[in-house]
Amino acid sequence: MIISKTPLRASFFGGGTDFAEYFHNSKFGYGSVISTALNMHVYITVNKRFDNKIRVVYSGNELVDSVDEVKHNIIREALKITGITGGVEVVYMADLPMTNLGVGLASSSALAVGVLNALHAYKGEFVGSKDLAKEALEIEIGRLGQQIGVQDQYAVACGGFNRYIFNADDSVSVSPVRMTTELRNRLLNNLMLFYTGNARDSRAIFAEQKKTTENKKDIYDSLVEATNTAMEMINKENIDGWGELLKETWETKKKFASGVSNPLVDDMYSKAISAGALGGKILGAGGGGFLLVYTPVEKQASVKEALKDFKYLPFEIDMQGSRIIFVD
Repeated sequence: MIISKTPLRASFFGGGTDFAEYFHNSKFGYGSVISTALNMHVYITVNKRFDNKIRVVYSGNELVDSVDEVKHNIIREALKITGITGGVEVVYMADLPMTNLGVGLASSSALAVGVLNALHAYKGEFVGSKDLAKEALEIEIGRLGQQIGVQDQYAVACGGFNRYIFNADDSVSVSPVRMTTELRNRLLNNLMLFYTGNARDSRAIFAEQKKTTENKKDIYDSLVEATNTAMEMINKENIDGWGELLKETWETKKKFASGVSNPLVDDMYSKAISAGALGGKILGAGGGGFLLVYTPVEKQASVKEALKDFKYLPFEIDMQGSRIIFVD
């Protein structure tokens, strides 16, 4: 039996510049994202069966005779990539509810990376984090044709608090956001995460976003510049500047596509700002999922009261990324 553990992620700045339509033609020669892995996880258990069937357990339960019969598309393609044709059980669990709709924390990419990691380990193979990310991209974009960027697979595979550079030649560099432990703790203590109560299908938002990339290059350029500004703020220990920059880039992100925000999100955001938050954003494509807000500690009780109808989730950084936690 093998069990893998893969973190979810929260993206702070640069989301959207990880689309190939942008970074292949960026005036900078790259796209750039700053994100952190979270201490919320996807778990994949792989176990040998006594027969040659394939059993897949998630919110559904499948028992089939061949890989091609597996209905869960990500798990099916992961089995194909790793060359496992039968005699195996794959069980998917997560710290957050499993759903076909997204919540903005890269759960589908964490599933892809996690199941690949577990299946490789089941075969006695070690695959590095970047290679896991590349294989997950092959599944999600190459084989399933999903309209997504390329940040999530790297963020959940690598873990940590990093800046990612997506180069025009498709290479990816991963650099830790370097700061003292005291500064990191101050920053994290000022970040709050609330669930809107609405999952959303990101495909329509991302599809509209990709179609309009060519006409919105200036917007994407400003988001790359925001990642540079965010790094400068860290160097100057200006963490309140992160909150203000989150507010600025959220206003920019809403120009991507019509579904990025909605009355519920706007109302939550307005209440948080009125209660003392300096800025924030919806994680992922937008439209629902999780609202991240930057709030000085002394104002957090007021923000919690203002958003008392929404679930608050404290979080920490997962520094390890996807890993194997059990082998028997």
